[in-house]
Amino acid sequence: MPPKKRSAADILTSLPETIPAIFDQAQVSTANHRKNCVALYKIHAQAALVTEKMMTGDGEATKLTGERAFSDVFVDMLNRVLVVKKGPPAAERVVKFIGTYVKYMSEKATEQGESETLSTAPREEDEDTPASRFLARLLSHLLKGFTAKDKTVRHRSVSLVAELISHLGELDEDVYSRLRTSLMERARDKEPTIRACAITALSKLLSGEDPEDLEDDEPSILDTLLDSICYDPASEVRRIALLNTPLLPDTLPTLLTRTRDVDIAVRALLYAHVLLPMNPDASASTSRASRNAMANPNRLSSPKQLTIEQRERVVKDGLGDREGKVRAGAGKMLAGWFDWAAESLGDGEGKTLLALIAFLKLFDVVGDGGDLMAVDALKSLFVTRPEVLDAIVFEDTYWRELTPESALLARAFIEFDPGQTQENRLEAAALPVVTAFAFYVQEACNAIFDTMEALEEAKLVDEAEDEVLEKLDAELADRVFVLGEVLKIAAKLDYTDEIGRRKVFQVVRDMLAHELFPETLMEVCLDVLKETTPSEREIIRIVVEIINELRDAAVDELNDGQSIVSRRVDDSLGTDNSLGSGSTSRMSARRKPVHEMTPEERAQADAVDARCLALCIATLKRVNGSFDENSTLEGILTDLIVPAVKRRELHLRERGLVALGLCCLIAKNMAMSSFQLFLNQVQSAPEELKLKVLQVIFDILMVYEEELLRRNKDIADRIITFLLQTLEVEESNAVQALLCIGISKLMINGLVTDDRVLTSLVLAYVSPVTSDNQELRQCLAYFLPVYCYSLPSNQSRMRAIFLTAFDLVSKVFEELEGDQEMITPLQFGNLFVDWTDPRKVAPSDVTGSTTEDVHVDLAVDILKALHDKDRADSDIKVFSQLLAKLYIPDTPDSVGLLCLGTLLEHLQEDVEDAATAKVLGKFKTKFKKQFGKEVENLMGDVGRYAAEERYREVCEVVGIDVPEVEEQDGEAAAAEPAADLGEQGEADEQQPEDDEQEEEEEAPRRHKAKAKQQVSDPQEEEEEEAAEDDDASAKSRSAPASRSPTPPPHRKKKAPHPMPVSDASTPPTTPHKKRQPSKRTRSPLRSPTMVSPEHKRVNNMKSPRKSRLKKSVDPGDPFVDSTNEQNGKAKGNSRRAPEPEPEPELSSEEEEEEVVNENSPPSDDEAEASEEEEPDPPPKRRAAPAPKKPATKAKSNGRAAPVRRSAAPAPQFDSDSEP
Repeated sequence: MPPKKRSAADILTSLPETIPAIFDQAQVSTANHRKNCVALYKIHAQAALVTEKMMTGDGEATKLTGERAFSDVFVDMLNRVLVVKKGPPAAERVVKFIGTYVKYMSEKATEQGESETLSTAPREEDEDTPASRFLARLLSHLLKGFTAKDKTVRHRSVSLVAELISHLGELDEDVYSRLRTSLMERARDKEPTIRACAITALSKLLSGEDPEDLEDDEPSILDTLLDSICYDPASEVRRIALLNTPLLPDTLPTLLTRTRDVDIAVRALLYAHVLLPMNPDASASTSRASRNAMANPNRLSSPKQLTIEQRERVVKDGLGDREGKVRAGAGKMLAGWFDWAAESLGDGEGKTLLALIAFLKLFDVVGDGGDLMAVDALKSLFVTRPEVLDAIVFEDTYWRELTPESALLARAFIEFDPGQTQENRLEAAALPVVTAFAFYVQEACNAIFDTMEALEEAKLVDEAEDEVLEKLDAELADRVFVLGEVLKIAAKLDYTDEIGRRKVFQVVRDMLAHELFPETLMEVCLDVLKETTPSEREIIRIVVEIINELRDAAVDELNDGQSIVSRRVDDSLGTDNSLGSGSTSRMSARRKPVHEMTPEERAQADAVDARCLALCIATLKRVNGSFDENSTLEGILTDLIVPAVKRRELHLRERGLVALGLCCLIAKNMAMSSFQLFLNQVQSAPEELKLKVLQVIFDILMVYEEELLRRNKDIADRIITFLLQTLEVEESNAVQALLCIGISKLMINGLVTDDRVLTSLVLAYVSPVTSDNQELRQCLAYFLPVYCYSLPSNQSRMRAIFLTAFDLVSKVFEELEGDQEMITPLQFGNLFVDWTDPRKVAPSDVTGSTTEDVHVDLAVDILKALHDKDRADSDIKVFSQLLAKLYIPDTPDSVGLLCLGTLLEHLQEDVEDAATAKVLGKFKTKFKKQFGKEVENLMGDVGRYAAEERYREVCEVVGIDVPEVEEQDGEAAAAEPAADLGEQGEADEQQPEDDEQEEEEEAPRRHKAKAKQQVSDPQEEEEEEAAEDDDASAKSRSAPASRSPTPPPHRKKKAPHPMPVSDASTPPTTPHKKRQPSKRTRSPLRSPTMVSPEHKRVNNMKSPRKSRLKKSVDPGDPFVDSTNEQNGKAKGNSRRAPEPEPEPELSSEEEEEEVVNENSPPSDDEAEASEEEEPDPPPKRRAAPAPKKPATKAKSNGRAAPVRRSAAPAPQFDSDSEP
């Protein structure tokens, strides 16, 4: 019995019940979506049949009552989803169900013949269909949600449109334009999720866009996608744009920039998805998702879509990424490239080896740096596909037909070490024996000389085509690369076979002695020579012989007129009269003087010298012993290196200086005497030479740190000043970067601790002048955090320069020009807050290396600056914001806490900016709440800290009186019995201290007078000294007693052991615990600069004269002590320090007087001095504080931006200007 036909009223009445029931089932599970789509479509079809006739002005019309009712109920169900936030699974299932239903409608429309796809475009036969009308109503309703205020409604509306847009088919022009405009607006929405959905929807409209229909200033959909990939701040949006952008020649450069994306997921997605080619011949078992991905135009179909440069860049960035997830994605990409190469070859014998060679052809292995990328790609492939290693077998024909790719494959296979199976793997690969390998090396070398000969002949032909010459040049480059790879393999072989070792040694030696052997292969040959030679001395001897032969061969060629191109290595291999037999040093004997040479002869001689210097440099890089242990280098230094340094030709002088620098690294005296030469070369040298010389300078400073940077502070200051001035005036980005790298190495190793250097590096990091110097910025971006986090003392040093650097940065920021970029002072302050954070300091095992209260001291500095009435309001605002970001520990230092409390207590809060005042008040309230009681206790006992220099400075800044110093318990206990003794006892106790003070004040005048009287009569000197003794004794007896003597008028800066200095020219002397008066004796030295107060303390010495001579030279000056004396004896043209004149002979009376003074009982002054050295009672006077460094020192030396000025003069040392 057929089912009873439902009336129109029943259908319309049942819609509010049946449609919600279907949606209720759809939100439970996605498994029933297909069934519910069928049911919903059936209801939709029944409702579409319900119509009404109505009369209009144009006549009778049909009212679509059923379709209207169905759409109303459907839209009502849709509205219930639009207000649900992203996340609940039920809402996501409903969205997916709506998309599935639209797709089902499209399929049914195709079956019924309405159209090939659902469309809202007008048709000739039938203007509209129920499906098209329903989609038009649905799109119109969703587009209204694009402009809703609620972000949830906007997100749901855009996501639904992105879900439906794939099934809409052809759209009406007005609908398409409206939809595109709305999506372009949502692509700039402030919510990242909405932008991501809009990007997805726009990518589906990309195929229907015609660039010719766009206006001039209207961006295309593709431009919007590329802009989102590069500049959208949300990583989620960048990932969606990356997945939905097609791989076209115009879009690939932009897509490949994501190899440097800041988000790990974006970088990994690029390698593991976008750049992973899919196998076109996948089996039938491939999943549906894989088949869809194969047809995806947004994925790479072949590695050859990328250029060679792009492939190498992708591999370099991917395998060099710091994140393991990204490196794994890059390895997966390379495995896909290998599968593509293997699939393109088909099946056959040795498929794996051929596939590996085809894989290597994706890279330019011969080009600069291409071999490194190819080797890294191979090693990654060996890790990802370990079965590839087992399939590699090298036949004899493989070695005789080497290409750049096959040679590189063999080298990478031998160098790859997966573990314990390497030895078995190499045996299975059938590597040749060492003797056979020697002949392969010989054949590869002779192939180079044959190609050179062919190229030389081709150049002599006038009608030679450019293509032929280019082909020969490319072939020569390939031959050189093959030989280089073969030599690298030879350096890894086992030379237990003596016959094979001799063969390889002879071949390599003959190659080095050949005049046309490529210089780029010299270092590899020396590596092989090192493996086949018993000792380092033997290597140097062989190299010296080769240099002699090269220079002699050049002379013979000029005399005989024979060509050396046709010489082959096998002409001398294994013979007794080889190139290296019986050679002697005849460098200068057979060569003409330079002025007698023709221009051709001079060019030939220069070429030979350049080759010899290159060989010398390569050898010196591998020397580990000292220069004295290898005496054969002296001839090379004298006849080759030093003349090259004096040459005007840039390439010869550059190599000569590099070779001299390498010699200095193994010869201390040579380094000390030649250091001034390298400094002088920096001033006027061109950029290329300046880079080499600066590298030599920093190498010498790193090797001889004790002599140049630690022993003598004056020399170290001059070197540092020279480097800073060079950095300031230098215009070359490469030189600036090299200077920053070298100075950073010195600082991070603790060799340089000057605040000026740290200030200059910080300012160079943020200066607008260095904004285009990425190498410098990258170096300092790594150095500054590492330097600060390594030691607490480094953080304290960084904290000390904050105010100076901040003032300079603020000044430069105010004077910025329109096209310059620079961080704001607030951002600069945030950098310092992060760098000085004590919680980030690396843990140290060194005893006493504890984290200091660096942020407490930084807060004290900032509060001092806030007390400065001349500070600008902008600075006060920045300082207030920085205070809130500082970390104050729970138990800070008492002095620091007292300083903070004092500064906050007297801080004026009458700030014009209300926000700044609020921040300051909040910090003050927080500090008072946390440390209020502790500060009150410290204020009550403030006398204990009155002697602290930091607290005294705070009192001066605030404008309060410094409280009186409270005596410690031990001092008070010792003072009580002293008071009972009376005034006379106190004066007697103070008498030795007064004598010491007078001794210190009279020291400068005595030294000056004695320096002038060195040539005077000895009897007059004794009388004058006796008179001075009487005067000093009278002064000491008449001097009033006091507890703290007046400090001497002339003192140097505080040293590790404070001591009074007699004169500015007097060298530093060995510090003693306490100065004691003694008998004054004459110094035997005539030079006033060598006079030292230490020569007086001879009463306990057995030989006063010998002791005085030992102290005549400052041990802290390496140029005076160890260099100039030795070099002055060996070289007549060197400047030597003035030698002291011979000591005048003493008369018998003078000698007797010295002996009497030495053996006589101590005087009263000496007895008092010995009493002072007794441990009990302790001294009652306190040492005067050492003078501080002026605060403006760093400010005057540090600069925010390098100012262009004349070249910095090199500091002058007492050393030779020539080596």
